[in-house]
Amino acid sequence: MPQPEHVVRIALPDQRALPPEIDAYFAKCRDKLGLVPNVLRAYTVNPAKFEAFARFYNQLMLDTETCGLSKLEREMIAVVVSSANRCYYCLVAHGQAVRQLSGDAELGEMMVMNYRVAELPSRQRAILDFAWKLTLHPHDIGEADRQRLRDEGLSERDIFDVCDVAAFFNYTNRVAHGLDMLPNRAYHAMDRAEGDGEDEGG
Repeated sequence: MPQPEHVVRIALPDQRALPPEIDAYFAKCRDKLGLVPNVLRAYTVNPAKFEAFARFYNQLMLDTETCGLSKLEREMIAVVVSSANRCYYCLVAHGQAVRQLSGDAELGEMMVMNYRVAELPSRQRAILDFAWKLTLHPHDIGEADRQRLRDEGLSERDIFDVCDVAAFFNYTNRVAHGLDMLPNRAYHAMDRAEGDGEDEGG
């Protein structure tokens, strides 16, 4: 049974009459991704928030100069947080990103369903355990949890970035749930074959 066709359950502006800067951004998305992510369409309801969201997301998830976490690690955090929150949109969209960046379709599925079954390096296991606990039991995070990340070689800035990424996806998960946001159907079929992924990606 295919997923429903709506983007969100609120009325969006006419997508054929958006501000020029959003049109230009969407053109870049089509060129780089082959689609316009539905989360961006959802934010067209408020152009100022669209701009802020796009800028923050790009810095958080794509920056390679100031962030010590790999793009794959950030996407894995996104999926693990979304798994804890049962966020359909982010599990589909960021599960695809894990498949793409890792070149491993099975890893993408494990992150979505239960990251603990994956045989991960101890650094990634520690990062994901921290993100899971921060999502479900944030009040229980203590110095021992941060020290475990330090013991795996994470810097103080890296620890901040783990918290920042996890917190961001807790936010977006709640927006997605509140609006009944659905992912682009194209994500489901992307990067399913072994070897389709890249070492780096957008």
